[in-house]
Amino acid sequence: MARRAKEMNSFSGYIEGTATAEYRRCVDQAVEAAKHQKEKVDPIYHGKIDALVDTYARKLADNMNRRFEIDARVPSVMVAGPANFPTGKKEKQNAAGNQNMEEWRQVQGILDKIKSTGMGGIRADHPHAVEQLEQKLKGLEQSQQTLKEVNAYYRKHKTLDGCTALSAAEIEKLKASMAQPWHLGDKPFASYVLSNNSAEIRRIRSRIAELKEYAETGFRGWEFVGGKAVANQEMNRLQLIFEGKPSAEERQILRRNGFKWAPSASAWQRQLNQQAIAAAGRIDFIRPLSGEHPRDLQPKAKQSPGRDETVR
Repeated sequence: MARRAKEMNSFSGYIEGTATAEYRRCVDQAVEAAKHQKEKVDPIYHGKIDALVDTYARKLADNMNRRFEIDARVPSVMVAGPANFPTGKKEKQNAAGNQNMEEWRQVQGILDKIKSTGMGGIRADHPHAVEQLEQKLKGLEQSQQTLKEVNAYYRKHKTLDGCTALSAAEIEKLKASMAQPWHLGDKPFASYVLSNNSAEIRRIRSRIAELKEYAETGFRGWEFVGGKAVANQEMNRLQLIFEGKPSAEERQILRRNGFKWAPSASAWQRQLNQQAIAAAGRIDFIRPLSGEHPRDLQPKAKQSPGRDETVR
C-alpha cells in the first residue's frame, strides 16, 4: 500500500522498505524515551511505561497503514492530469487525510505521556507511599519552621544579615527578591506563602492517616448476580469480574463510576479505597447478593452517614 500511495502521488519510484524503516525509527524513538524515563522513576511505573510503548507502536502502525490507504485512493492531479479529474473523490480523500493527521498527532501525544509517567505526585498504590509521604511531610514542616524563623528575625532586626536560618547565598537571593517591585508585604515571606505551606502540611497529614487506616482496615469483596467483586490488596485494586460481558449500558455506568477495563486482569477495576467502595454501592447490578451496601461488608468501617453523597 505504501508503494501504491507513492505511485499515485509522485513521479519518483518507491524505495523498498521505506515505510517499514520509518515505522521502526519512530518505535525505536519511543523505546529510547521509555528507557530514559525508567531510569528516572520508581520501578512501579515501569509496567505502565512499557504498556504505553506497546500502545504507541500499535496505534502508529494503524495510523500509517490508514494514511497509505487514503493516499492510494485518488492520484495527484500532477500525476493524473486535469482532464476528467475526480474532484469530488479528491475532496473526500483530503477530508480523510486531515482526520488521519489529527489521529497521528494524538498518537504522538503518547510520547509525551511516556516522558511524563511517574513524574507526578506520590501514588497511593506505591508500596512505600506512607514512607514517601512522611518524608515529604518532614521537608514541608522543616520549610515552615524556616519561613517563620526568617520572618521573625527580619521583624526584630529589620535586616536579613546574620540570620542563621539561611545560608549567605540564600540571604542575598532573598534580599534581591525583596527589592523587586512585585514583592508583596514588608517581610521576606508573604503570609500566603506560609498559609499555602501549612495547608499542604495538613493535606499530607490527612493522606498519611487515610493510607494507614486503609492498611489497618483492609477491604472485603462480595458476590453479585453474574459475577464477583474482588478486593485485591496486593494490586490495590477493587476488581469486578463478570461471568459474561456487561451490556453497553452497564459498561457506560462502570466507566462513569471510575472503573476501567483491564485486559491483563480480565476485570473492571479502580484503585482500592473507600471511594471505590462507595462508587460500587451506586451501581445496582453489582450489589451484594445479601442486598447490603458494599460499605457495610467492610471490616472496621468508619464511614459516617451520607458518605456516599460526599464522593459523588
